[in-house]
Amino acid sequence: MTLSDHVRILGRGPGRSRSLTRQEARDAMQLMLSGKAAPEAVGALLMLLRMKGETAEEIAGFAEAAVQAAPALPPVDLDWPSYAAGRTRGQPWFLLSAKLVARHGHRVLIHGWNGSDQKVREGLAQAGIGLAQTPDEATRLLERDKIAYLPLENMHPALFRLLTLRDVLGLRSCINTVCRMLNPGQARTSVQGVFHPSYRLLQTDAAALLGWSALCVIKGGGGEFERHPSKDIVAFGLRDGAAWQETWTALCTETRRLAAHQNLRVSNLWQGPTSPEFEAQTVLGTASLALRTLGITESDARAQALWTDRHRADAA
Repeated sequence: MTLSDHVRILGRGPGRSRSLTRQEARDAMQLMLSGKAAPEAVGALLMLLRMKGETAEEIAGFAEAAVQAAPALPPVDLDWPSYAAGRTRGQPWFLLSAKLVARHGHRVLIHGWNGSDQKVREGLAQAGIGLAQTPDEATRLLERDKIAYLPLENMHPALFRLLTLRDVLGLRSCINTVCRMLNPGQARTSVQGVFHPSYRLLQTDAAALLGWSALCVIKGGGGEFERHPSKDIVAFGLRDGAAWQETWTALCTETRRLAAHQNLRVSNLWQGPTSPEFEAQTVLGTASLALRTLGITESDARAQALWTDRHRADAA
């Protein structure tokens, strides 16, 4: 089949069009990643999917083909995608949460692309998280630090080109969701943030099809996996491969936007002798959710202990 055959399936019109099967989606992604498909057909397929709304089978098929075309990486414990555009978020406090999880002994792979927003990339150095220029460098960082950030453009240039078609098409496409479902380190556990709540169930259903064991998806800060500490959080996902949902109550009473207080840097929060409650609870609440997803009991207490001992660990 050519990509035009897949476009025809989606675009025949009322009563004749249908969604792609998982195998058809896999084949379509392989064609798009190969660079041999006509760019007009690529754009048509992505926009038809946007208008129709993607299914879990389509996302699973796309993700399977995308990860098959990605370079091999060592297995990790926790997959942490970061693909929010950043227009409504503040500092990337979730990076410190991921670092705490790594301090607990879990191998954490963060991968992503945040458009023109540079706060995540700038925050990596402040958080002491290595940015890998190649998959091999990501392997070395994971061995040394148990955590690494691998940019999508370095890990999977062909998928990156599809993602950045947003600049041409003017609209988000299903590639954003596919990137969140990429899981390049083949972790059994993933934590994901979304901006639009409807994607929580879509990503959960796709993860179940892909055979993942544990997943936590929340409507997070700016679309990242980052818990707002003064709001109740409804988390969706998987536990032992079965659908799961849980509500976590607010951690503090201070009410404000995550984007406030931009003068506080990620490094200030980590290195400072004292921490503003709102930002500290953002880090702790996010880390606790990640640890809980990994199966850690008493995750709140574990996150607090890791945060309290962070300076001692740095000095060791």
